[in-house]
Amino acid sequence: MSAVLVLLLCWLPGLVFGLALGLRGWVLAAGAPAFTYGLVSLGGLLLGQLGVSWTLLTFGAWALVASVLALVATLVWRRLRGPAQPAPDQPAEDVVRRSVRDNLVVVAGLAVGLAVGVVTYLRGIGSLSRLSQDWDAPHHGNLIRWFAEHQSSVVANAGMIGNQPDSTSYFYPSTYHKLLALLLDQAGLGMPELLNSGALVTVVSWPIGIAAMGLAWRLSPLTVAFAAAVSTWFSPFPYDSLWRGPLWPYLAGIALLPALLALTRLLFEPRGITGPVAIAVVLAGLVGLHTSLAFIVFGLYLVILVSCAFRWTPIDWRRAWPSLVAVAVLGVLAAVPMILPALGNAAGVTAAIWNSEATPAGALGQTITFSGVVVFPQWWIGPAAFAGMWCMVRQRLMLWLVAAYVVFGGLYAATVSLESPLIHKLTGPFYNDHWRLAVMLPLFGSISFGVFVVTFGGWLVGKWGARLPAKWPAGRVAVAASLVLFLVIGVMSGAYVKRNVDRLAQTYQDGPTVSSGEQDAYRWLAQRVRPGERVMNDVTDGSAWMYAVAKVEPVVWSFYGAPDGSTESYLVANLRLINVDPKVREGLDRLKVRYVILGKGFVRPWGNRARGLYSLPLVKGFHQVYRTDDATIYEIEGQQDVATSPAPAGR
Repeated sequence: MSAVLVLLLCWLPGLVFGLALGLRGWVLAAGAPAFTYGLVSLGGLLLGQLGVSWTLLTFGAWALVASVLALVATLVWRRLRGPAQPAPDQPAEDVVRRSVRDNLVVVAGLAVGLAVGVVTYLRGIGSLSRLSQDWDAPHHGNLIRWFAEHQSSVVANAGMIGNQPDSTSYFYPSTYHKLLALLLDQAGLGMPELLNSGALVTVVSWPIGIAAMGLAWRLSPLTVAFAAAVSTWFSPFPYDSLWRGPLWPYLAGIALLPALLALTRLLFEPRGITGPVAIAVVLAGLVGLHTSLAFIVFGLYLVILVSCAFRWTPIDWRRAWPSLVAVAVLGVLAAVPMILPALGNAAGVTAAIWNSEATPAGALGQTITFSGVVVFPQWWIGPAAFAGMWCMVRQRLMLWLVAAYVVFGGLYAATVSLESPLIHKLTGPFYNDHWRLAVMLPLFGSISFGVFVVTFGGWLVGKWGARLPAKWPAGRVAVAASLVLFLVIGVMSGAYVKRNVDRLAQTYQDGPTVSSGEQDAYRWLAQRVRPGERVMNDVTDGSAWMYAVAKVEPVVWSFYGAPDGSTESYLVANLRLINVDPKVREGLDRLKVRYVILGKGFVRPWGNRARGLYSLPLVKGFHQVYRTDDATIYEIEGQQDVATSPAPAGR
């Protein structure tokens, strides 16, 4: 039930908005969650500036107002300009609706992709009540809790979450968190269920987007069906970055790229204001999810423009230029407000360096097999997808997609295997992290795989068709041959379900970073911690989760630790000196700390207990008040009334 509520929240507002813009069919189905994120980005900015609280009711009202405005603008435009007419040379398939049979073919392939994705994800995490054990997870949970508790969409005031308590200009791309915050603690949706259901939305969005993109760019329904079916088999997206990180907001944006590319087709076949407005809203959502997505969108659009300039992609410039100009203007207006706050953090993002994990030859192999960083490449689908790229060139199908594969695939290969100032400059917006670039490979691989399978069926009939009985229609035989090839690959590879389940299961266990027992300890604290109090905790033992799970504010909010020179960092290093160092007691009073919690495991296997929290049972004044195999809680003598006592000045 929890997953259904999150799915409805992600689809329904965008569905209404898309309908108001005049969208229908597959593009509407794929674009709905993208519109919802766009409405969250724009609405969060607007309501925050107006001082309006951020709740499910206010967001719903904003989404309804935006949809009415979209409907009015669309109707007024049509009345002034008249109904859009197809270009004289526009092919018939651009204006004729697909048959029921064609749609059923696509639905069948989509059902396979959805089934594989959902089964893989749910088996991998084990339960919707599990928490990810990796590095970024508690930060996302804490930020969601902050928006829910404060009912505010202004992220600048959330510096405490990022261990920047004195910052009045804190920034983190937060559209994902604002949306999920609307359902936190509603209808039984606790933090674990909410986070996991949000990730499930990403898994579900992906194959729907692949189907819509393929149809929008005039691939055959059979090709699209195979592309959607295989889209959830690749490891680099979404599974690798769901166990590593997890990179929930970034992946949510990547999952919506196919929908954006499907909407982009409206610029080639203008239908009034629908295309420019829809794309602008989606761009706001993508940049709000993660700023680096702006660079991916820019790269994709640049490749499409180049392919049009070289006539690889047919376009009527005289007919399309107003839409192109409109989307450029509206896109900038929608995205810039999301990008500007990120500029203050740009230096820290681009300075990140990740070590190479492959040789140049190995990187090329990973790119050709669409596998990302793995010990054993995905031999069953990778080479088939690469062969599909060649088929696309021969058949002049979506040549811009082939070019984009060369660009982004080449950038991934360079990043994963080489180190140079130029590579670091190009990949700086992605933290110089090759895993974040690997997620693009399945976008290209899914489509090219579908092309290859269908091309193979046609080639087989072309080569051996003369030997077939006359009563066997060549077209049906080609379809059967393609289906047999797909089934063989599916059976032999097992749709890579086990491989990807094992991948996910690495960080979806009951511990060691945060276990169900530790969560019980956080809830024990929630019943006793008074308003204004914070709980002393270790930097890397998972206790940063206590706010997200139980609304208990920790002293240290993330695995990165508190800033050097802060009261928080001083306590982490010196708490056990409470009886000999007056500054420790002053810090506890200033932060209003009464309890200390120590968890069992650490976020990294080589983690150690913080220096100031060693051997607390041996230190006078620390009284054990709660203990299980997973967590221990101490009450600090002399701090019982700290919540009502005035805090010392300074930090």
